[in-house]
Amino acid sequence: MQRYFIAAEQFGDSEIRLVGEDAHHAVRVMRSKPGDQFIVSDGQSRTALVAVLEAAPTLITAEIVELLSADSEPKWAITIAQSLPKGDKMELVIQKGTEIGAYAFVPFQSERMIVQYDAKKEAKRIDRWSKIAKEAAEQAHRSRIPAIEALHSWRELIRSIAEYDLALFCYEREGHLAHGRGVRSVVSEWRASEAAVHSPRVLLIVGSEGGFTDREAAEAEAAGAVLVGLGRRILRTETAGIVGLTCLLYESGEMGGA
Repeated sequence: MQRYFIAAEQFGDSEIRLVGEDAHHAVRVMRSKPGDQFIVSDGQSRTALVAVLEAAPTLITAEIVELLSADSEPKWAITIAQSLPKGDKMELVIQKGTEIGAYAFVPFQSERMIVQYDAKKEAKRIDRWSKIAKEAAEQAHRSRIPAIEALHSWRELIRSIAEYDLALFCYEREGHLAHGRGVRSVVSEWRASEAAVHSPRVLLIVGSEGGFTDREAAEAEAAGAVLVGLGRRILRTETAGIVGLTCLLYESGEMGGA
């Protein structure tokens, strides 16, 4: 069943309003007409099954048939911090990460970042990323849309590590070192520690095409991040975050894990 996200003010006690591009999609693409049903969410606490009362290309009014439980969100709030990759790779990370269950995305600058950052294009780029996250959240029947934060500098990212219950730094060298640890061993150790919480905020830090320098790895570790490998193979930057996110959700029990 089709799902749409609406603003809180569009969500009434007995009726909802679908406006703009969403209304156009419902009428022109989905051929919605009076009596048809779909699901809406305010992206926070309310989700409902609704039935169309009136349908126009710019406005749909629908009555609330049933309030639904918002149980599609992972218990672990996992943020993917992705060093800005070239081309449209960030779009893929956001789209697939949203489908899988990422809580938020933080693009950041790193030493070996290949793409040339253009401050004039940032707002437009974040708007596009936010739209991709919204569409992916609707497709995946999520109850909220992941936040897309503004581009962080390396220093801003390092300072933010302290805000999380667990921070993992994906470092390709860890997969080849004898003492290198994977996600499972790190999560198991964290669970056994006094720092463990039931619904943690987790930060997954992923490098750009050029990877991280040893200095960056050392600074992240000094700030509290744990260096982890994602296997013995070198993953593309747009693959690493998706793999790491999936591993974490499995370990959280979201996908049948521990």
